[in-house]
Amino acid sequence: MIAAIKAPFIDWSALAPYTSLTVGAVLVLIAGLVGSARLRSWLVPGLALVTLTGTAVELLSRWNHPKVIISEALRVDNLTVILGLLCVAAAAFAVVLSLRSDTEDSVGRGEYHSLLLFSTIGMLILIAANDLVTIFAGLELLSIPLYVLCATELRREHSLEAGLKYLIVGSVGSATLLYGLALIYGATGSTSLPKIGVAIADTGALTDPLLLAGTALAIAGLSFKASAAPFHQWTPDVYEGAPTPVTTFMATATKAAALGILLRILVGPLLPAVDDWAPVIAAVATLSIIVGNFGALGQDSLKRMLAWSSVAQVGYLLAGLVVATSLGIGALVFYLVVYAVMTLAAFAVVIENERASDDGERLSGFAGLGRRRPWLAGAMTVSMLSLAGLPPTGGFIGKLAIINADASGGWMWLAIVLVLGSLVSLGYYLRVIATMWMTEGSAAKTPVVKQAREIVAVALLAAAVTIAAGVLPSWPLERAQDVGHTVISSR
Repeated sequence: MIAAIKAPFIDWSALAPYTSLTVGAVLVLIAGLVGSARLRSWLVPGLALVTLTGTAVELLSRWNHPKVIISEALRVDNLTVILGLLCVAAAAFAVVLSLRSDTEDSVGRGEYHSLLLFSTIGMLILIAANDLVTIFAGLELLSIPLYVLCATELRREHSLEAGLKYLIVGSVGSATLLYGLALIYGATGSTSLPKIGVAIADTGALTDPLLLAGTALAIAGLSFKASAAPFHQWTPDVYEGAPTPVTTFMATATKAAALGILLRILVGPLLPAVDDWAPVIAAVATLSIIVGNFGALGQDSLKRMLAWSSVAQVGYLLAGLVVATSLGIGALVFYLVVYAVMTLAAFAVVIENERASDDGERLSGFAGLGRRRPWLAGAMTVSMLSLAGLPPTGGFIGKLAIINADASGGWMWLAIVLVLGSLVSLGYYLRVIATMWMTEGSAAKTPVVKQAREIVAVALLAAAVTIAAGVLPSWPLERAQDVGHTVISSR
């Protein structure tokens, strides 16, 4: 009996990003238990950064070398590489932004960074998932460490509440997704995404109520993770209550993973059913743009404002998915990367301003920042302009690419909604800029702590990349279009 069992063939070179990240996470956890506190303060984050750097190098080596590994459970292709690099970079910046945070001390340095790395592993598995079982396994590995990380800053008033809310709502989202995947399996008789596509083409399952219900539930479940309306209710409270470096990681990497697997499912085996799911995605995108922008207008907390803003940004991203062509996918991927960079710049400024004053995350805490710390205010200005979609930033090019894809694909009304939503967003993005440069700050808001150079450097680097993506967009747009062609051709 045992002799008849055959283990799947494993291509260890293609699996290298996952193995290195797993080994690194374990070593980081062990490193948190050895040596003095001073030794751990630089050894643990240093080891985490080395692990993430090695993973990024291994991912880059897979560019234009697509492979399906572990009995077709994972697909390592250009989409996996570019979104995987985005998640790895988000984790690396979260490590840097956490260097002076009290969160590490309350939960333990080794445990904090190890949870961050394990969540990143889940993201990479989810992005590359080529099987329904792998999708759910990746989603849970992504989510469970984040539930803990959201509740780690015990001194923050709403930290434990944020972790609990994320756990409850995340569990509902996971259950919804699992139910949807089960219905898709029931309709097609397979858990493999390629075989599901074949079953749909051969058996004409497009009209099967099980498949349609399963697709709707899968979209709803992943919309919870991406914080798209009307599945966004947890987002403002969790973003505000979680430690800000963790919020930064969630706002960038989690969205990339959720949208990546949603893209792989819908434009993969379920592409023949595009006439059924495209109107649903368009409705979710429209609702997200409306709810997110109007929800952000009255916010005083920058973290809550950015949370509502992220709901609207997901709407813009989903507008690219609706088209279901290489042009739309390329626009989505480009804007997703740009969104992550400009959001990183904004949260880095919030983190540094929180260190300087008690109301650092409030809009009033940004009054006079342009006079006190012009470089920091400049980075926030670039971020706000890019999130609003104004030139010469990457956000402008990204939104323009999505509008072009929608107009070319027959979704002109959705492109108009995107433009109108961007106009509404000026009401709160420009308010932040005006507060920093045109409002006098009180003497009490003068920084009383030493400047964290690494946090300022992250903010300035992200702002510079945002400007570069707007001034010289050709190369990144071409790479994004390569991903679009890869996804369409790999069906």
